[in-house]
Amino acid sequence: MKSWFQKSANVIGGGLFLTLFIVFVVQVTARFGFNKPMAWTDEAAVILYVWVILWAAAFVVPEREHVVFDLLWNSVSQRARQVMQIVGNLLIGGLALYSIPASWDYVHFMAREGTPVLGVSFMWVFLPFVLLLAALVIRSALAIWNAALGIGLEAELRI
Repeated sequence: MKSWFQKSANVIGGGLFLTLFIVFVVQVTARFGFNKPMAWTDEAAVILYVWVILWAAAFVVPEREHVVFDLLWNSVSQRARQVMQIVGNLLIGGLALYSIPASWDYVHFMAREGTPVLGVSFMWVFLPFVLLLAALVIRSALAIWNAALGIGLEAELRI
């Protein structure tokens, strides 16, 4: 059973994608149906695309569905997989944690600039990157905890 957080993240992700799709249809219809391209649709589509991709990577797509190279993983013992899981997540989570302050400073600095057409603050355009970094830190911490307990170290990926 999915948690309320996962359900909420899926609803938000779906809403972002639906909005992107609607903007895209409006854009195509205006450009090719009426020969009247609208600048706001280009800008909105780019902003929404950034949000959809980073939101999905942070909160929607489970770790087991990300692209992995598991040839080495499947060929080593469970103890080696445990070490690989802990070290790998220490690196990913540590680098994400280390980069959050600088990334937030940049995102906060960009609040002074707006997009050319819609005037959306660039802080809102780039904010999902900081959310992705925070999600990586939390996911890495949970993966380290699970690896220490011996959870999720199967040789074959089960989907």
